[in-house]
Parts: sequence; C-alpha cells; structure tokens
Amino acid sequence: MPRITRQRRTHRILITGAALATVGALTAALPAGASDATRAASARTVDVQLLSFNDLHGNLEPPTGSNARLTEIQPDGSTKTLEGVGGAEYLAASLRTAREGHRYSVTAAAGDLIGGSPLLSGLFHDEPTIEALNELDLDVSGVGNHEFDEGLAELKRMRDGGCHPTEGCYTDTPFKGADFPYLGANVTLEKTGRTALAPYWVWKKGPVKIGFIGVTLENTPGIVTAEGVKGLEFHDEVETINKYADELNRQGVKSIVALVHEGGVPANGAYNYLCDAEAGGVSGPIVDIAKNVSPKVDALVTGHTHNAYVCDIADPAGNPRMVTSAAAFGRLYTDTTLTYDVATKDIVRTAVDSANHVVSRKQDPAEDISTLIKRWRALSEPVSNRPVGHVSAKISKDGIESPLGDLIADAQLEHARSVDPSTAFALMNPGGIRAELNYVPRGTEGEGVVTYGEAFDVQPFGNTVNLVDLKGADIVAALQQQVSDKNAAAPKILQVSEGLTYTLDMTKSGADRVVADSIRIQGLPVDLTATYRVAMNNFLTGGGDNFPALAKGTDPFVGSDDLTALADYLTAHSSATSPIAPPAADRITIVK
Repeated sequence: MPRITRQRRTHRILITGAALATVGALTAALPAGASDATRAASARTVDVQLLSFNDLHGNLEPPTGSNARLTEIQPDGSTKTLEGVGGAEYLAASLRTAREGHRYSVTAAAGDLIGGSPLLSGLFHDEPTIEALNELDLDVSGVGNHEFDEGLAELKRMRDGGCHPTEGCYTDTPFKGADFPYLGANVTLEKTGRTALAPYWVWKKGPVKIGFIGVTLENTPGIVTAEGVKGLEFHDEVETINKYADELNRQGVKSIVALVHEGGVPANGAYNYLCDAEAGGVSGPIVDIAKNVSPKVDALVTGHTHNAYVCDIADPAGNPRMVTSAAAFGRLYTDTTLTYDVATKDIVRTAVDSANHVVSRKQDPAEDISTLIKRWRALSEPVSNRPVGHVSAKISKDGIESPLGDLIADAQLEHARSVDPSTAFALMNPGGIRAELNYVPRGTEGEGVVTYGEAFDVQPFGNTVNLVDLKGADIVAALQQQVSDKNAAAPKILQVSEGLTYTLDMTKSGADRVVADSIRIQGLPVDLTATYRVAMNNFLTGGGDNFPALAKGTDPFVGSDDLTALADYLTAHSSATSPIAPPAADRITIVK
C-alpha cells in the first residue's frame, strides 16, 4: 500500500557542548526588550515556511470539469476523487491560513502563472492575474514557457506595469505590474548574451537569507510560438542553476531554492502520494535535473507537467533533496519547512519536511480577491456572455483522439476551405485545448448554450489558422514525430479533422507506432511526392511541440484567429433545436 503520510523528520545537526554554552550565553545576554530578529539570531536554527504553487494559468475563477478535480489516497489505500477545488480566491485564503503562526514565511511559484488563461484574465492580457498574485502576497516566481506567449516585451510589462501598447488601459487606474520579481536565469538575449530577466533573488528576514534561482525548460522554443521567443536563447537548466548557485555562495548565500519550470510524472496520480523511490518514484525530465543540480541547492520547486508530487531525490553527493510540484490551476499548494542553521547559513537537509495541501472551496474565499474578480468580470461580461452555439452534451478533451480535438480541427478546416477550397485537412495540437465544452451552464445562459467566454476558455492563445503546402513525405514524418524523437517519452498526438485517417499502434515503439500504409488523405493513400494544402495554427507551422516536419510548409497564408474559427463553426452548425453532438473521435484507429 502506498505511503500517504510523511512523519516530521527530527534529525538535526548535533550542537556541541561548547556551541550550547555559546548559545546560552547569547540568550542570557539579551536585554528584555530585544527584538524578535535579535532573539531569533541567538538560536542555532529557525524554521522557515516555504509555500509554493505553479501553473495557475490565470484561473482566477474556480476551474471547472476535469480541471477542478484531484485524486486522494485514503488510509486503506483506495483512492477518492475530490470535486470542486481550486481558484485564486480560495488559494489566497489557504495561503493566508497556512501562514498563521509562522514568523518566517516566504511564498514562491514555479512559472506558468499567466498564459493559456480563461477569458476573465486572458481578455485583459493577464493583468487581473498579476493583480491577484500581488494581493495573495507572492514573493517571487520563476518564469514558465507560457510567460513568453506574447513575447519578452509583454512579459516585462507584466513585471513593470503600464498600459497595453495597442489596447491601452482597461481601467482608470494604470496597471502597476508585479510586486514580485520574475526570474529567468537561463533566458538570454541573442544579440548580447545577457540575461533577459533577473537570474536570482535573495529573501532576507532577520538572520535568514535564502536565494531563489528561476529557470524555465530549455525546450521553451519548441512549445512557444516563434514570435514569442524571438531574439531569445534558452539554456540548459542544470548548468544554469549550478552557475548561479556558485555565484550566490560567493555572496555568502548558502541556502538556495531552485524554481524550475520543468517537471515529472509520479507513479501514482494522487496529490498525497509520496513519490520517494521505495514508493514507486517519479519519472520525467525533472529526475535528471534533480540528480545533477549542485548540492548547494537545498530544494527544487517545479511545475510544467501539472502533476502533484513531493519527492526525495538524491543530489550528486547522494544526499536526499526535496523536489515538489503542486499540480495546476490553484488546486493545491505545497507547504515546506526549511530548517535554517543560523551559524552555517544553510538548510539542515535532514530536517526538511514537505506536503501538498488541497485548496478547498469549503472555506470562505479571500474577500479582496473575490472583489477583484467581480470587478474584472463586470468588464468582461458583455463579451463573455454572448451565445455562439449549442451542444447536446459535454464535449470532452480527454483521450488520445478527443471529441473536442476533432471539433476544433473541423472548425479550422472549414475556415481554411472558405479561403482555399483545396485544403485537404487540418491539424490541432492537443496542448492548445485548455478546457472542455460543458453542457451544464456556468451562468444564466441555459443548458447546452456555448458562450463566447466558454469558447475562449477552450482556445485562449489567440493563434491564427494558417494554410501551408506540405509534401506527403513531410506529413508522414510529422505523424511519426508525434511518438518519436523529442516526443518519444511523452507522445503528443495531433488532433485531426475530416480528411485524414490512420492507425496508431501503441504496442510498437517510436516512429513505428504510426502505421505508414494506413494513412489516408481524403480517402486515398498518402502520396509521398504529392503536395497537400494543410491547415493548422501558427504554433504548429512554426514547428511547435517538436514537429520540425510541419515547419517545412511552403506558400503560407495567414487566416483569422482560431477562436473566431471555432465560434463561427459553432454558430453555423448548431441551434437551440439542433445542437452539435460530441464527435465520434474515430479518425485515428488505436491499437493498444
């Protein structure tokens, strides 16, 4: 049975008799009116509370559907699904409750706090989310790949404030930017080689100094639009962290936490599964990173994979080191106790304790965040509440090929054919589908009504529907790249429109999983030498999600944005009396 509780570790560095005498003398010598900081400095160790979260993605309002669920391991080893968790106003309330009674408490995040956001935040270029993060007293965050969705200049505006360069100010009060530093140690400017953002930040309180180094995944250019990372270079996570850990040590900062926007996959998906090696462990890129980051780093707060884990992974010296992740969308936060040795200025590793905690909606929400949400909701409602279509049931984004993936691809194909009737088929990246189309109303619109806000939540990135010419050989290569090369460990199965079918044999490995002679385009076997007109978003035409074959397209045409294509399709193909049913998701034949 998996372990579900972690006992507080009580191992501490042994204090010698001479040291005890010194501490006793210092304490006795303190005046009655000595400050808290002075008294804390007299003790050998103090406990620092590190609260952390990741991948909020602008979810100010409570998330819905699968994004609002968690799995919990019960005392008997069974699992239970927790419904209705997360949301910024409940995250803020949870963090504030957690801080009570803690003199030393710092709150950090591991990126993707903005980007891929629901309409309430995304419509206003995530200004509402930055305001909410300020209110919940975030101290520092590393950047994730989604912080670069709109480019470096926009990320700096998020940090520094100011009105949007084209849309101006949304309210009478100019946007002031983040109260916390955004760290990007492994992001440099191509022209100068200098870091594009601050590489680290030091938190100081009383006798305590803790350095935070922030990095995003080196493969950020592979999963962000080319325009978003234009002029930037992204470097190896381990080499970068080790470089700045050395620099912090030279400055006398011996306690270091790395905020790493890269993650792993635990053997058990329950939020309270403790993924140490004896319990099944964790896999994925974060494992190699954790095993190779310098022992000078005392803990790693991670993200990106939207998984929950609290793990001990040995550092290069063979000593256990805490590695954590708090799922996504504000459903969890991590509470880690870092025991700080005042004499050595370092963390006592054997005394580190950590656990993930559920952000429950059974508690009272934070009133200031609720007020902030209401204010921005009032501004968004005229756009958000407009009906754009009807569905007969929930259209899910789950599965290797999902009903919603097919619907979006069909919408993009229809838009493309309005421009060029010869378009053969359309492709959609699964990571660009951010929410389901629900049948249950979230407001007063009625069952089955799809509002513009709900469509926005599905496709919030503002990508364009592009048309390109691709050789048949490149189409085959792209399908194979779904399950090979950089996508071998975690396949990215493109969602397909009408006009493309093939078989995916998951019993095989690598590129062989795509059965080449099963590929049909408009009912005919693919011709490797023929040229086909293909629709996809600009993220994919730039080779995003590690699809270099798709970047070989020629004769490009830039169409409308993908949200407009989806909304127009829903409007054209549905009504209150004739709603759209979930597609069958039968274009890819899957052999397991």
